[in-house]
Amino acid sequence: MRLRCAVLDDYQRVATEVADWSPVADAVDVVVHDTHYPDEDTLAAALADADIVVTLRERVPFPGSLIARLPRLRLIVASGMRNSVIDYAAAEAHGVTVCGTASSSTPPVELTWALLLGLARGIVPEAGGLRAGGPWQQTVGADLHGRRLGLLGLGRIGGRVAQVGLAFGMRVSAWSQNLTRERTDEVGVELAPSKEELLRTADFVSVHLALGERTRGLLGPAELALLKPTAYLVNTSRAAIVDQEALLTTLHEGRIAGAGVDVFDTEPLPADHPMRTAPRLLATPHLGYVSRANYATYYGQAVEAIRAHLAGAPVRRLPVPATPGPASAPA
Repeated sequence: MRLRCAVLDDYQRVATEVADWSPVADAVDVVVHDTHYPDEDTLAAALADADIVVTLRERVPFPGSLIARLPRLRLIVASGMRNSVIDYAAAEAHGVTVCGTASSSTPPVELTWALLLGLARGIVPEAGGLRAGGPWQQTVGADLHGRRLGLLGLGRIGGRVAQVGLAFGMRVSAWSQNLTRERTDEVGVELAPSKEELLRTADFVSVHLALGERTRGLLGPAELALLKPTAYLVNTSRAAIVDQEALLTTLHEGRIAGAGVDVFDTEPLPADHPMRTAPRLLATPHLGYVSRANYATYYGQAVEAIRAHLAGAPVRRLPVPATPGPASAPA
């Protein structure tokens, strides 16, 4: 009997174009899902006949309750090598193998700078005004050279964002709870003495932390109040790191110059969500990892994982996280 593979959230319908699925074509039928299923009932119905599921990042949670409703499911392939929204214990109990793929840090680095530069130079209002016959020059751009870039997190992505900032001639400082001077010296940036000092002194703040119990709500009302009125905040990491209501209030009250956001508390963002109309906000629909090269890796290695599964020798099995079980919200 042929197997059915469901590819979730392929909004652009490119999964079967950017990778060669012919190695599994003799045994697997690939079904592309280009819409998001908003709740477990509709998702369970859509996946009722799926033997294999390919899912992007942490967009779709797979709690034990969902896995139990999918008796045919035997393999989940998630892009990336870490996923906090899959219940690994439930997967193991129901005979479901969970595998991952490689993922490049380049696309989120590039998108971070697209947002930061777009904010600094008023690209969206200026381009929109030009096309609509509006005023010639509406904004005065913020300079990068000589200004301070504060990074919350200096891992793979944060470190590369720092290097670009240095190339622009920015003064770069970084902070996280476990950040060491050895790491900041390695990257060539300053170690901020505290989170509060970084927020008080930075002209641009960019978030590059993993979401966990220590980082959830890390930037709340008190922290956002520390930012300069001329400062910009960029978050391409996880929405829950920044208190969303506090951010909306800060933007509406004009207490910072602007924010660039690629991640949201609910995705896809509902049509009436206040983030869609917030002032001083440059927002993109979670494009951080969305690039042709990254998709080619995700789906190409998904095919490899399916072939290995068919051969009884799974590859790139995801390690169970320190705190197993699904997170409360997808990323």
